[in-house]
Amino acid sequence: MKNIIYWLPRVIAILFIILVLLFSFDVFSSEGSFLEKMEGFLIQNIPTIILALSLAFSWKEERKGGYLFIILALAFTVFFKIYERMDTFLLISFPLILIGVLFILNKKEA
Repeated sequence: MKNIIYWLPRVIAILFIILVLLFSFDVFSSEGSFLEKMEGFLIQNIPTIILALSLAFSWKEERKGGYLFIILALAFTVFFKIYERMDTFLLISFPLILIGVLFILNKKEA
């Protein structure tokens, strides 16, 4: 059980980061030059980079990282106005809250 609680937030975070990364590929279906598309791709991946850095930090500092993921969930909810739709909240903010709680629980288990 301890092994599952250790790996579960990490696996969910990796899958979530991949999901956010996949959303950014829609920029290549838009009009514009290659450089404009690459600029849009990089800008759309700022949340992905933040999440990946947060996961790297959380890997060793579980409790602080757990709180960081919860703060990110709140920041994403406000910044991207995710609170306007429940389905978007469940897709974007809830997994971040879940990851944060699991990291905190993992630290308490240790």
